[in-house]
Amino acid sequence: MEIFETMAQKEHDQLVFFSDVGSGYRGLIAIHDTTLGPALGGTRFWNYASEAEAITDVLRLARGMTYKAAIAGLALGGGKSVIIADNHTTEREAIFRAHGRAIDSLGGRYITAADVGTSVDDMEYVRKETQWVTGLRGTSGDPAPIAAFGVCQGIKACARFRYGEESLEGRHIVVQGLGRVGYHLCKYLAEAGARLSVADIVEERVRKVVTDFGATAVAPDDVYGIRADIFSPCALGAVVNDDTLGRLKVDIVAGSANNQLAEPRHGAALHERGIVYAPDYVISAGGICSVYGELKGWTAEESMEKAGGIYDCLLQILEHAQEENVPTSQAADTMACRLVAEARREREA
Repeated sequence: MEIFETMAQKEHDQLVFFSDVGSGYRGLIAIHDTTLGPALGGTRFWNYASEAEAITDVLRLARGMTYKAAIAGLALGGGKSVIIADNHTTEREAIFRAHGRAIDSLGGRYITAADVGTSVDDMEYVRKETQWVTGLRGTSGDPAPIAAFGVCQGIKACARFRYGEESLEGRHIVVQGLGRVGYHLCKYLAEAGARLSVADIVEERVRKVVTDFGATAVAPDDVYGIRADIFSPCALGAVVNDDTLGRLKVDIVAGSANNQLAEPRHGAALHERGIVYAPDYVISAGGICSVYGELKGWTAEESMEKAGGIYDCLLQILEHAQEENVPTSQAADTMACRLVAEARREREA
């Protein structure tokens, strides 16, 4: 992998490697852009198959955070970090304290929070070594409920665009991934009257959602072929790819997972098939609204209100894409890049 060439292609500012032999910590922190403010993005703890896979993931995620903050109207740049290890380990304090020291060495250019494979408890370990961490206990806490609320609002916007009304009553929605965001999303969707089919690689999560919300369990490999109204990917990325595209039998793809499109061309393929796609970094912006609210001293209600703005923002992007006859992913990228470029020009003037 040509790392500098890869970074240059998407205009990343910085990629830093960290290691702590004593704890087994191996971490990467990527900073994409700080035009709008310090880079903010969660810490992902994952057992990557290779270092190259981890580098690709952290760079894509960091860029997505820049776009997410820009479209959400937040004074933040985009960053992300990943820890390469088995996230089921119980020996967590030493790893996350090492991660905290790594973050602290960047002097505030990067602020972290919980993400896939990490928790509020892990962030408390990070806080022992640095002030540059959010989503802590006693403050905004776990951003998942607000992130899920934002996704639900985004799904309603997609329904309004596709069906002419935002009501989810009786709509069949397939939710893939029942972690913290996925679980809370199912709660909101069930309250809205949706009929849920759910899948996760962890059976206990599936059983809980089935029990709590009357959902129907489906096998993880079967989620793509189910005939439904909406597919909501809330696990890992690249779920819309060459293998899954032809199997989708839905009108809308709208979920919280980052980097849902394996390649940009898959956004065009959804467009050609007439499937409404909610750009992932737009619909999932509720989480960053929550942690930004913590930085600014917002109340939970104020953060929730900000996340609710995803509805209008996403609807605007969908309508613009329709007017221009371009994929929604392209319309969102164009808007995000324009916002960052405008801010850069103002800063340099």
